[in-house]
Amino acid sequence: MKYFHLFGSIVFLLGAMACNTVSEKSNAETIETEENIPIDITGSQFDFKRDWSEIKEDGVLKVMTTYSGTSYFLYKGEPLGFEYELLQKFATKNDLKIDLRIVSSLDSLFYYLNKGEVDLIAHGLTETRDRKKFVSFTKPLYNSRQVLVQKMPDNWHKLHWKKIEDALLHDAIELMGDTVAVRAHSSYHKRLINLAEEIGGEIFIDTLPGTLTTEEIIEMVVDGQIKQTVADLNIASLMASYYPVLNIDVSLSTTQRMGWVVRQSSPQLLNAINEWLLPYKKESEYYVIYNKYYKNKKDYKRRVNSDFYSLKQNQISKYDDLIKKEAAKLNWDWRLLASQVYQESKFNPSAVSWAGAVGLMQMMPATAKEMGVQWRSNPEQSMQGGVRYLSQLLSRIENVEDSLQQVKFALASYNCGLGHVEDARRLAKKYNLNPNLWDDHVEKMILALRFPKNFNDPVVKHGYLRGKEPYNYVRQIFERYDHYQKFIKE
Repeated sequence: MKYFHLFGSIVFLLGAMACNTVSEKSNAETIETEENIPIDITGSQFDFKRDWSEIKEDGVLKVMTTYSGTSYFLYKGEPLGFEYELLQKFATKNDLKIDLRIVSSLDSLFYYLNKGEVDLIAHGLTETRDRKKFVSFTKPLYNSRQVLVQKMPDNWHKLHWKKIEDALLHDAIELMGDTVAVRAHSSYHKRLINLAEEIGGEIFIDTLPGTLTTEEIIEMVVDGQIKQTVADLNIASLMASYYPVLNIDVSLSTTQRMGWVVRQSSPQLLNAINEWLLPYKKESEYYVIYNKYYKNKKDYKRRVNSDFYSLKQNQISKYDDLIKKEAAKLNWDWRLLASQVYQESKFNPSAVSWAGAVGLMQMMPATAKEMGVQWRSNPEQSMQGGVRYLSQLLSRIENVEDSLQQVKFALASYNCGLGHVEDARRLAKKYNLNPNLWDDHVEKMILALRFPKNFNDPVVKHGYLRGKEPYNYVRQIFERYDHYQKFIKE
């Protein structure tokens, strides 16, 4: 997978965060770059065309999403999220790789979609008439409605219920003349404009930058930085379960459809997603995933309280310091080694495999003895022994000049043994592939060692190999490493 930082150049200039009344719409359709050149946030000036046939031929679906406690995050070393899990299901069904790109400002989603940077926005967006003028929405992933998020009075749990009632708003009409803080250009912003027209009065809108997630804005209500905001009910309910001081009882909209978004010039892609989504939503698996992120409030509380929740902390595991120390011996990015440790043991020093491998680095008895490891479940000994073994493997891989390819050969050898990797290299040479290149060359021969024609070939010295394991092992480590690079500082 690729990764890049898309939006460092975009800044939001909205009158120094001034409160706008609903009648002020001068910034409603543009954002400004560092060069102070306004650009159309819809990207409607572009006429980019790339549809399902090109995506299938390419084998890669380019997707944009955002970090949030429901869409995409890292928890205990594992990438998770409602949108992320659904993407994986769709990609697997269609034999696609996901090139996941992260937006730092929600204002620029449609711009980069229509410009052609990505094929799909995988983030639950409210389907509105205005948005449908320049993008296409998938069938709804779920339905929701918008609610007012306000804070209970101080010491509310000690107050008489009447005082609590008097301190809160109970109907949308009571927002007349009041101020609500929401992201500019969001569906919440548009809803407040429409609501003001419906109730026949003025609502002042404090426009917040698109770099803030809905969860972060709700936390601003909790901290008293803003008085109130608007959120979709499913997100508001989760946050209220964690922050009991929040009140989310006032509805501001009817039921709304929440879906993913594609370009209007990609009708085939839209059809492909809908043809997968509609029957998938009838399966229990879909509801298991939805409930996991939007209904399971205990898991949500446990996650946000964890030191290993990427949206709160900058840690992957409790062994980060140890991993950093050992990675330096290999001159590796510590996040790459961390990804291997997760692959081996999910950071569990007591993990035992079906084959008898033990510890963080899942060392077999013979290898542990050779590397001087006496206590395989001891984190320090396991990491030290595993890194010594990796260093030994790296030194024995000959004629591979590219350092990244050398790492992949070493990881594959760690998983299945150097002998099998050397067999695959010899097969690669025989079939006019590059024996010094893992990607799309030797990895193909690793897979080929499953078949008698290949494991009985005279150039093969170590026989049959269940090649799917080392093939997936290397790929999954690097895919996870890509996630770690997105979330965790070096």
